[in-house]
Amino acid sequence: MVAYLLEELKLAKKETPERQTILVIDDDEALSDVLSRRLQSQGFDAITADSGKRGLAMVQDESPNLIVLDLRLPDMDGFEICEVLADSPETCNIPVIILSGMERPDIIRRSRLAGCFYFLRKPYDPNALLVLIKQALEESM
Repeated sequence: MVAYLLEELKLAKKETPERQTILVIDDDEALSDVLSRRLQSQGFDAITADSGKRGLAMVQDESPNLIVLDLRLPDMDGFEICEVLADSPETCNIPVIILSGMERPDIIRRSRLAGCFYFLRKPYDPNALLVLIKQALEESM
């Protein structure tokens, strides 16, 4: 009986999908906190960084499945981060969603050229972001 229960636990563990990690790189602490809580409530592991350098270090340390990135950061802009990620074989397949309040017409084009999957303008609809996250994760597999 014990052997049977152990085998059932192993099977159940195999069927349980691994939680995916999302890194939020944004210097707005309130936004990062709210977004990470929402992501966790949706079954993701969420981690945050408040600068570009910290974000890039966390990418190396944590290997996130997806990155939500602001363009305006205190030490570097989001375009630079996208380019660094796209230029590295270890990180080029991590989908990046840019979440920014920048309004210039060329921003979306520049974001795509830098390597991001999607662009969403702040203020954003949390449900729309969740749909984009799920779609980007599916496309990257």
